[in-house]
Amino acid sequence: MAAATTASISLSLHLRLRPPLPPPRRPARHAAFLLPTPSLLPQRLHLAPCRPTWCPDVRVRAGSSIGALPALARPGGAVETDRLPSDVRDRAMEAVDHFGGRVTIGDVASRAGLQLAQAERALQALAADTEGFLEVSEDGEVLYVFPKDYRTKLAGKSFRMRVEPLVDKAKEVGAYLVRVSFGTALIASIVLVYTTIIAILSSSSASSSTSSDEDSRGRRRRSYGSTIIIPTDMFWYLDADYYRRRRVEKENGMNFIESVFSFVFGDGDPNDGLEEKRWKMIGQYISSNGGVVTAEEVAPFLDVPPPSEESKDDESFILPVLLRFQGHPEVDEQGNIMYRFPSLQRTASSKSGGSREYVGTKWSAMFGGVEKYLEEKPWKFSKANASEKAMVAGLGGLNLFGVIILGNLLKQMTVTPGGLISFAAQLYPLLQIYAGSFFAIPLFRWFLLRKTNSDIKKRNKAREQRAQELLSPDSSLRRKLLSARDMAQRKVITPEEIVYTTEKDILEQDYEVKEWERRFKELESD
Repeated sequence: MAAATTASISLSLHLRLRPPLPPPRRPARHAAFLLPTPSLLPQRLHLAPCRPTWCPDVRVRAGSSIGALPALARPGGAVETDRLPSDVRDRAMEAVDHFGGRVTIGDVASRAGLQLAQAERALQALAADTEGFLEVSEDGEVLYVFPKDYRTKLAGKSFRMRVEPLVDKAKEVGAYLVRVSFGTALIASIVLVYTTIIAILSSSSASSSTSSDEDSRGRRRRSYGSTIIIPTDMFWYLDADYYRRRRVEKENGMNFIESVFSFVFGDGDPNDGLEEKRWKMIGQYISSNGGVVTAEEVAPFLDVPPPSEESKDDESFILPVLLRFQGHPEVDEQGNIMYRFPSLQRTASSKSGGSREYVGTKWSAMFGGVEKYLEEKPWKFSKANASEKAMVAGLGGLNLFGVIILGNLLKQMTVTPGGLISFAAQLYPLLQIYAGSFFAIPLFRWFLLRKTNSDIKKRNKAREQRAQELLSPDSSLRRKLLSARDMAQRKVITPEEIVYTTEKDILEQDYEVKEWERRFKELESD
């Protein structure tokens, strides 16, 4: 009797503490989930275990009652999604779209490769800004449900999302201008250097002629003026060749001016986004296999040593996976260590996962068309083709030779230069730096890329070997894989299991609370 009295008091405290209905206003049709003041405690709903199939004791982990709905957003309040990193927001939204707008935290974490805390925070923010709502199953699992037009609603509220495409476009234009400017600087340097050399030689010839009259000096001036056309003609020749090359369609879409930057600085990291790809592959693999895997199954996606007797019993590489997806080790009856990820075992999707038969050679059939291990791409020295690289190197050598000659001529000058020569003399230190770095930087990159690609090749080889072990497992590994499939528990939460939702208006919820109390009293009297 004392237990029944205690349960009755607990039920009354949890179900009656709810905000009163505003009498003058008609209750809202949908009570959208809106994020309250941020708290260090996770806002995940839990249902306390109870014997009846309907479980009235609905609680919030942070300590608030389910009756006290999240505070409504004030007009002009901040957009919660704008506080998320852009990549976290975009990856979470992609996962929501993939599962049709009804997801668990584990669905988003596994699909997007996010930490569980990141996935939960992203879902809370998205639901707050798009009138999403929560559903709670009879087992206490929380689902986030979003309207079909949630992206439109979010874009209408978030100024940041409207500006980001413009910012990204500006970054692309800026990067292109930097690449083109560096290539243009090579042509400009060649023109300036050789024009200055010709001017110095012409002025030296003029000063050494003492027996010339005014007419001859005039002819020399006219001759000097006609001489300037020579480097200009050379420039236009090179420029015409550049535009001719630019009109030619190339496989990588790179023109000659861009190839100058590519030759010196390269084309960026070919493995950009590798970590995001890695965690997506791991999360989706764990989820598709019922949330229980062995270390050998995760190894092909991590940076692991090649399989050997020394590394056979070392499974420390799986620790980052356990931390990211909140997993823990378990030991089966044979003493094999498995790793269970409870949050990835619960899903709102009815898509089937892995099963016992997919072990060994059938593993490749299960993942047909999917990468069986994480493969890094080797770095390329330059994406420019062979003829472009030869042309760039030739022009760079011509420029370096001209800078050396110009330096010697400037040292031999006995009179103070003026005009073009004075301008080139002031820029000479920059011309030296440009001409020297034009070959020093690529040389340094070449040695660095050799070491980098060697390490990438070793890591790819080790992952491939680990994946090969799964294709042809020995008897010990096969038993371990079968045990992991037996321990897998993939729970699909169906709409029929939902016992609470914030989608319903307050009057309907009030009726259900009274119904819970009535049924509880009936059980109490029995």
